Amino acid sequence: MSPQDTHTPVRTSIVVDAPLERAFSVFTGEMASWWPADHHILAGELAGMVVEPHAGGRIYDRGVDGSICQWGRVLVYEPPQRFVFSWDISPQWQIQADPALTSEVEVSFVPESPGRTRVELEHRHLEHHGEGWEAMREAVGSPGGWTKTLEAFAGRVRG
Repeated sequence: MSPQDTHTPVRTSIVVDAPLERAFSVFTGEMASWWPADHHILAGELAGMVVEPHAGGRIYDRGVDGSICQWGRVLVYEPPQRFVFSWDISPQWQIQADPALTSEVEVSFVPESPGRTRVELEHRHLEHHGEGWEAMREAVGSPGGWTKTLEAFAGRVRG
């Protein structure tokens, strides 16, 4: 990566065989059904994931033991077109409590036809994470990062 590219957001997209409203609903309301099992920082066994469906809402994992791991905040909730959330995870893959040291993820849902939707994802402001942010950008931009996550989503939204 050249020096001028260091603050470049990670962008990826996928077209899913689902109407716009279903794509948005599954992405935000059924996250636990498709989010990759190895993409959690909850200490215990995962029972579910919750996206509180409004700006100012929380995004958190819930453990079978009742524990909660809040890893994001809903910044924009505009069904069925747009969902923006904070990425409150440090470069050490721990919860980041300082909002000034977090990034954000914007997910846009664009109709391709009545039964197909393009899902565009942009993870931006990764440099806000501070020291070590480049490794996080590399991880979320790798094939095992957002690409894997959107592929898992596409498999679920069809089913």
